[in-house]
Amino acid sequence: MSNQDKPPVHPKVVSLASRGIQPRFSDLVQSCRKLVMNRLAEHLSGVFGQVDDTLFECAEKAENNKVQTLFFDSMREIRRQRPQIERSYHQTIANNFSDFLEGKLQTQTQAELDPEQLALVQNEDYEETLQVTNMVSRVKARCTQPLFALEQRLALLNNGQKLGEDSNPFGPQAIAQAFRDALAPCPFPLQIKTILYMLFDRHVMQSLDSLYGALNQRLIDAGVLPNLKYSAQVNPSVSRPETPKTEPAPARTASPGNTGNPGSPGIEPAEPALLDLDLSAPPPSDPAALFSGLSSLLGEHRQSSPDAPLLGGTRSIVSFSPRGASRTYSASELLAALNRMQQQSAHELAQRLHKPQAVEGLKADLQQQLESHSSLPGDSKVSDQEADVIDLVGMLFDFILDDENLPDSCKTALSHLHTPYLKIALQDKALFTQHHHPARRLLNTMAQAGVLYGNEGDERGLLAKMQWVVERVIHGFVGDLSLFDSLIEEFNEYVATLRHKVELRERRAVEAAKGRDRLLGAREQALEVIQQCVGQRDLPAIIRNFLELTWADVLVFVLLRHGEQSAEWLRACEVAEQLARSGTPLGEAEVLQLQEQRVPMLADLRKGLELLGGYHEDGIRRLLQDLVACQHAVQAKQPQLAAQLKPTLPESPLGAMLGEDADLVRQAPTRAKLSARAQALARELADVEFGTWFEFVNDGQSRVLKLSWFSPTTHNYMFVDHSGQRVAIKPLNVLASEMEKGLARIVTPERATPLMDRALTAIYRVLQRFTGRAAEPR
Repeated sequence: MSNQDKPPVHPKVVSLASRGIQPRFSDLVQSCRKLVMNRLAEHLSGVFGQVDDTLFECAEKAENNKVQTLFFDSMREIRRQRPQIERSYHQTIANNFSDFLEGKLQTQTQAELDPEQLALVQNEDYEETLQVTNMVSRVKARCTQPLFALEQRLALLNNGQKLGEDSNPFGPQAIAQAFRDALAPCPFPLQIKTILYMLFDRHVMQSLDSLYGALNQRLIDAGVLPNLKYSAQVNPSVSRPETPKTEPAPARTASPGNTGNPGSPGIEPAEPALLDLDLSAPPPSDPAALFSGLSSLLGEHRQSSPDAPLLGGTRSIVSFSPRGASRTYSASELLAALNRMQQQSAHELAQRLHKPQAVEGLKADLQQQLESHSSLPGDSKVSDQEADVIDLVGMLFDFILDDENLPDSCKTALSHLHTPYLKIALQDKALFTQHHHPARRLLNTMAQAGVLYGNEGDERGLLAKMQWVVERVIHGFVGDLSLFDSLIEEFNEYVATLRHKVELRERRAVEAAKGRDRLLGAREQALEVIQQCVGQRDLPAIIRNFLELTWADVLVFVLLRHGEQSAEWLRACEVAEQLARSGTPLGEAEVLQLQEQRVPMLADLRKGLELLGGYHEDGIRRLLQDLVACQHAVQAKQPQLAAQLKPTLPESPLGAMLGEDADLVRQAPTRAKLSARAQALARELADVEFGTWFEFVNDGQSRVLKLSWFSPTTHNYMFVDHSGQRVAIKPLNVLASEMEKGLARIVTPERATPLMDRALTAIYRVLQRFTGRAAEPR
């Protein structure tokens, strides 16, 4: 390690005896400090060791020379700034440790990312804050146990003074913030800082696991809380019915003993207050009442039509059992069969994960497992209460497989959770009656992420994350619901990062659309000026083409740069009129006037062409000479000579860039040409809020897009897909016309309803129809 890689010696010398740290720990804390400083110096060297290679790869993939130059310039600038960054970083870490020794525990709080405050935060500051927040959150989630132990041991060294969450001088917040502070004085653009944060996360933050392990071990070896045990506090009420205060609260595990019915792990009898539920009324909003009604409707349906298909076309589990069976399977037999199925699924998961798991096939497998291990094969069946649960979970997963809101890949991944969720449901009806049940929250969270982000190819990482969660559940769930809490936390962290990426992409799309719309408005105004000049005149091709293809772009740039009331804009319009008039035969007095105007007019034409760029000096000179020759030919009454002047003019780059949007504006029907219904829809659309989802149908294919922005000038509505990419621009009148024809519609808010709420409500309505309590839909 070079000298510049070594951490600096802290300049302050303060007697340990005068601090909060007890003198007997003097050598120990200095040993810990040395361990941390050396480890961080080593890993920070790894960051800068990778910078050149990373930036070089980025430069090779750069979309243009300007961006490529940025990466190459940044390589040199980072090498130049490296010593200062490292000194500043190590100095901050050392200062934090000294403050800890002196009892100056100044909490470093993470910035709260309040959406209502974001407008007040500079974009780059917000981006950096988010980078630091995400790095810190990942370490905290990954190192919960060693961080807890380290904070407890440091508190003991500090005479029992407890450390705040972010007061730990070796904690992830202090380490990440020190790097941000070290980068603050450097003139790196955000794009380069983002790469540095990525490398810092990879080399430093991901190495903290081993650092915290080594620190804890050193403190344990020194006799500091050697027998400390970590235990997370869990609220049993989240997943369990309330227990009497005289009894100890049960652990958060799902086991047969928690069912409330010792002989059967099925659906418990309805509460007395729910026995009077009107099963013909709409589905109740209370989850306990909804569950009770589902139990009653399932019982009615099983008695009247035991072999009839349920929602999704799957038969009831009772149709798989022997009709003349005299005994029912015990809870332990049923759970043992499901455990065997889960183990078999775990062994074959890699091969099966890319194919949906059919509900009927799972029921058949369950029956086969029960029969093959039964002491009385052919004479045993599933009890009615257990059949209710099995059928209800089966309909839940059939609903998932048929949900139009979810992409097929996400449906496939979620379908493999059927067996573990059936185990949970048989042991714990809170899955159906409590919104905050951890297994229910995990399923809802993954489904909602699939609805929002699962359709776009750019977000394939979401599917991989969902498959990872499914694998963790199938391989790791043995009854402890705390597994679902940890999976929810990690999945939510991933989705938060994904959401930020999508929001950032959408924000950029909106800004680009605003700039494009401003250009479009300016170009439409410029073309209107040109049309007024050429519209009623029979002009030679060279003058007409020059005005329409070239001078129109000059007008756009002048208008955007100087404004409509400026002298520059008025003069550019005047030049267009003078050039157009010079292409028509004039009287003697007007010819004299033209001769006086020609020199200043040519000077302004030259300035305009230079403003556009793309014209070399020789090209400008030849073009102006041709325009003057054309003027002379026209005034000499020799139109055939003027017609021979046909220089090749480049196509308008602005016209090419804005062509599609400009065509949309021109082709859109006027409000007067819309039907009365379409006009009413247009008025309603004027009040639609950003963020509203629309479904569009094209050639029989439907796609759901979000209204991200609309122009108050051109009345163009911009839509983005789930990944935040701009997909479509629709003029207001076109959108109203498409809605009238049924080619577009506003998507109902049901998409935002949690999956299990939607599923259970849909199942309730289907069972009402099956039992004759509600009419069949038209």
